[in-house]
Amino acid sequence: MTPREIVNALDRYIIGQDEAKRAVAIALRNRYRRSCLPQELREEITPKNIIMLGPTGVGKTEIARRLAKLVDAPFVKVEASKYTEVGYVGRDVESMVRDLVEESIRLTKQKRMELVKDAAAAATEQRLVELLLPQQKKQQRPVNPLQFLLGSGQPEPEEPKPSEEEQQARRTLREQTLDRLRAGLLEKEIVELEVEESVNAMMFGASGMEVDMGGMLGDLLPKKKKHKRMPVEHARSILMQQESEKRIDPDDVNREALQNAEQNGIIFLDEIDKIAGNANHMGADVSREGVQRDILPIVEGTTVATKYGPVKTDFILFIGAGAFHVAKVTDLIPELQGRFPIRVTLKDLTEDDFYAILTQPDNAITKQYAALLKPDNVNLSFTEDALREIAKFAFRANEQNENIGARRLHTVMENLLNDISFNANGQHPMIDVVVDGAYVDAHLSAEWGEDNISKYIL
Repeated sequence: MTPREIVNALDRYIIGQDEAKRAVAIALRNRYRRSCLPQELREEITPKNIIMLGPTGVGKTEIARRLAKLVDAPFVKVEASKYTEVGYVGRDVESMVRDLVEESIRLTKQKRMELVKDAAAAATEQRLVELLLPQQKKQQRPVNPLQFLLGSGQPEPEEPKPSEEEQQARRTLREQTLDRLRAGLLEKEIVELEVEESVNAMMFGASGMEVDMGGMLGDLLPKKKKHKRMPVEHARSILMQQESEKRIDPDDVNREALQNAEQNGIIFLDEIDKIAGNANHMGADVSREGVQRDILPIVEGTTVATKYGPVKTDFILFIGAGAFHVAKVTDLIPELQGRFPIRVTLKDLTEDDFYAILTQPDNAITKQYAALLKPDNVNLSFTEDALREIAKFAFRANEQNENIGARRLHTVMENLLNDISFNANGQHPMIDVVVDGAYVDAHLSAEWGEDNISKYIL
């Protein structure tokens, strides 16, 4: 995709913030340009990491998330404030790279499973039929324990083979069961499956860092299995997963996933301003600068050990984001600042921006609420003046209270549609509900009207 096409794709979901969109579009296109270069030159070119400055709710995280979806790249969002300096109890900064590798493994495995979906679906059908058919009981004769220990006695007689009539009867029953299964008539039938028990144990190491013992020992310890009874509709997804995994090479998946994480991974470091220490700051939070020093080698480029193999972070794209209300970018240690050469500022949302958010995106909140009420036989729609009023009240609410950006629309819409959502029950014919400007003003002016003086009350 060209940078212009990337920006156009982001415009479908995110309003405004053109500077930030252009920056990430160029960063993404540069990855393609780099892949076309000779190997020697390719190794010399590293991503130009980005810092996004702006208040909450203006689209910082959404830009990064949508960017990763466009190219199906491994993407993780982490909060910089949850990491602690080495020696303190908490999460190690290297865990963000391990999280990225896990996401890359999931994406790669999902692609491979899509390729074998048809074969896995056919095998799943056959296994379900076997589970649904009555099991043939084997004839067992009593065994002398002494003969069993000494290995003596008569040899075990072979099981008698079923007759041709029995085989034909079972084939007929199998075909009938398969037809009923495909017709969806056996979805509620109970079958018994053998499934693996997952091991997930978190422990703290000597340095105080979290250690995933289940992940480390998962490939060394034998898998525990147990029998579970469940309906066919639930068993199908488990069997589909099992049959798909049989048909993909885990070593090949790991190799491709590691390369994908190294070359195409995106790590979104949110709340990076929370670890920016002020030189005049005094207090108990002594690990801020230490966290920055620990993050620095990850961003600069290092090799992180994961359970799937070592991962180089040299070509991972890092996008930092923060409101930077109290701290400034210059409060970060200079070495870390230097690893984020591109800085873009996202602007506060205006009243026109709120109106555009209500009308333009493919996933506009008005479309979401209309879709939610459809199952309850309510055909919800908004007039033009209603959308203008909603935008006005959302903007005013951010001015009178904390500015939480586009998230304010969720508060406004919940208050506006509270009565409609409560009374809709689906027990009536389809009705048309049109929300106009007068309805919006009647339901929202009491809380966010111009005469609201609550912000002046101490």
